[in-house]
Amino acid sequence: MSDEDADAGADADADATAGDRDAGDTRDEDNGNGSGNGNGGAASDEFANVVATVRDRVDPDKDERERLRAVANQLTTRAKAAATELCDDADVIQVGSTARGTWISGDRDIDVFVRFPPELDRETLESYGLEVGHTTLPEGHEEYAEHPYVKGTVEGFDVDVVPCFRLESATEIRSAVDRTPFHTEYLRQRLDDDLAADVRVTKQFLKGIDAYGSDLRTRGFSGYLTELLVCEYGGFRPLLQAAAEWQPPVELDPEDHGRETFADPLIVIDPTDPERNVAAVCSPENVARLQHYARAFLDEPALEYVEPADPDPLSEADLREHLERRQTTPVAIRFDAPDLVEDQLYPQLQKSLDGITQGLDNRGFDVFRAAAFTDETAVVFAELAVAERPAVERHDGPPVHVQGHAEGFYDAYEDDSDAYGPFIDGDRYVTEREREFTSAREFLESQRLFDVGLGAHVQTALESDYEVLVGDEITVLLEEFGREFRTYFEPRP
Repeated sequence: MSDEDADAGADADADATAGDRDAGDTRDEDNGNGSGNGNGGAASDEFANVVATVRDRVDPDKDERERLRAVANQLTTRAKAAATELCDDADVIQVGSTARGTWISGDRDIDVFVRFPPELDRETLESYGLEVGHTTLPEGHEEYAEHPYVKGTVEGFDVDVVPCFRLESATEIRSAVDRTPFHTEYLRQRLDDDLAADVRVTKQFLKGIDAYGSDLRTRGFSGYLTELLVCEYGGFRPLLQAAAEWQPPVELDPEDHGRETFADPLIVIDPTDPERNVAAVCSPENVARLQHYARAFLDEPALEYVEPADPDPLSEADLREHLERRQTTPVAIRFDAPDLVEDQLYPQLQKSLDGITQGLDNRGFDVFRAAAFTDETAVVFAELAVAERPAVERHDGPPVHVQGHAEGFYDAYEDDSDAYGPFIDGDRYVTEREREFTSAREFLESQRLFDVGLGAHVQTALESDYEVLVGDEITVLLEEFGREFRTYFEPRP
C-alpha cells in the first residue's frame, strides 16, 4: 500500500475515505489562511500568498482528477466483477487520499479494497483477495503487509488491490486494514473542500520538513493522522498555531472516547477505535520538528518550508574538512543489506545501531553521535569521542566490610599475575586488569560484536561478512551514501 495512505508502519493500515470530491478552486482566504496568526495584516497577507502558491502546486487540476476518476472506476468495476464471482456478498470500495480528494497533484496512487464477509476464514480471504487482485491487475505482482495483496501500474497510476473483512465495528478487526472502511466513513462526513485543500497544503508542508510518512524509516505523520489533525484544529494555519504551542505529551480525542494510557509524545485517539493511538509511530523528533517549523513558518512564511531538501552528495574534501574540524574518530561497519522490505529492515537496523553503540560505550569508546544507512549495502556509522583506551582498566570491587563479597573479589584476583592489586582505595577493594580491547576496531572486528543486541537478519548478514572502516577509510562510503553523509554532517532541525 502507498506510503501516502499507510498509517502506523507496524499496522500497515491504509487510511481511507469513499467518494471522490473535486477540490474547489474558490475558498474564503480567511478560513485558516488569511488572518489570525497575531502578527498583523502584512504577515497575514504573506501567509495567505505563500499558501496560495503552494495550493497552485499541490491541487490536482480538473483533467488530472478526471483521468484518475476514470481509471479508478475502471478498476473498481473490474474488481467487483471478479470478487462477486467468487463470493456473492463481496463488495469493492476505493479508499485513500485519491478517493477523498486530499491527494497531492502528481501523487498517483489508487487503493482498491475488496471486502469479504466475516464468515470467511483468513486463508480463504487471502486466496480470494489474490485472485481478485490478479484479475484486476493482470500485470501486477504480489506484496505482503499484514497479509498478501496485489500491486501494479495502470495508465501511469500505482494501484493496490487489498482484501479485508467487512465488519460492524473497528474494534472487531482481524487485521489492520479492516479499519480502513471505518476511517473512510468517518472522514467522509467531516472533510469538505476547504479542509481537503488544507490537508494537501499540510501534507506538502510535512514533506518539505521531512516529517511525512508513517513508514518505519521516517516515523512521521501518516496521511490519516494529517487529516485528523487538520479536522481537529480546523485548517492548516490553526494546526500550525496549535503545534507551535504544544507541550508534549499532547493528547487529542476527537470523539471523546475517554483517556487511554499511551506513552507517546503525540496521542490522537482513533475516532473509530478508542484503544489505538493513530500517532503511535510518530517519533519524538518528528513531533519536535513540526513544532520548530510551525513557529518558523508562522513567523516568516516562505516556500522553502514546503520544498523537500535534495542535498548534493558530500565530497571527499568536505568530509575530510568536517573530520579535521570535529576531531572525532569515525567508525563504520558495512555489510550486505538484508533482503527485507523497509518496514522490516529499519527496525532491525535501529536495534543493531543501538546495540553496537551501547557496546562501544560500555568499553569506554564514548559514542558522540551515530546513524544507520542502507541501499545496496548497509552501514552502521558512529563518531567516537574516544577511539583508543589504555591497556589496563580499573575494576572496583565491593567495600571491604561487606565480608562475603569482598573476600570473593579478593580471592578471585589475589593470584592473578596479570592484574595490579587487589589494593584498597577508600573503603573498597580495587584491581587494575588487562583491558579486553584497546581500540574500537578490535572490538568491532571481534566475536564480541555478536554479544550486543543485533537485529536477527542483520546478525545473519554480519556473520556472513562485514567490513570495519576507521578514520579516513570511511571516504569509500561516499559513493553510495554521499547524500546521507551530507545530511549527517550538515544537520538541520
